[in-house]
Amino acid sequence: MTDIKTIAVEVVYALPHEQRLIRLLVKPGTTAKEALIRSGIPEEYEEVNPETARLGIFGQSLGTKGLAPADQYILQPGDRVEVYRPLIADPKEARKQRAEKARRQAQQGES
Repeated sequence: MTDIKTIAVEVVYALPHEQRLIRLLVKPGTTAKEALIRSGIPEEYEEVNPETARLGIFGQSLGTKGLAPADQYILQPGDRVEVYRPLIADPKEARKQRAEKARRQAQQGES
């Protein structure tokens, strides 16, 4: 009898109107990308493509800040894989627009 140990992880995807949290038991050595696929989220939400989805672990984007990319990051017990949605607006552009609006309002107040 072989005793295959598993680890517990979660995969989460949040939309403005709903959140999905899938708890999985996976084999040690499973990657974040593999967990996303196993969760069934890509089948449930057509906008989630496992090949291009941005993933993170507890708020840290995979593939940045020294973390391995999603297809190489080996999950640890208790990890929460987060599926990030694309930004609706570019934060830099939004700041520029707010600054320009404030500048125009200040100029109008001087008149």
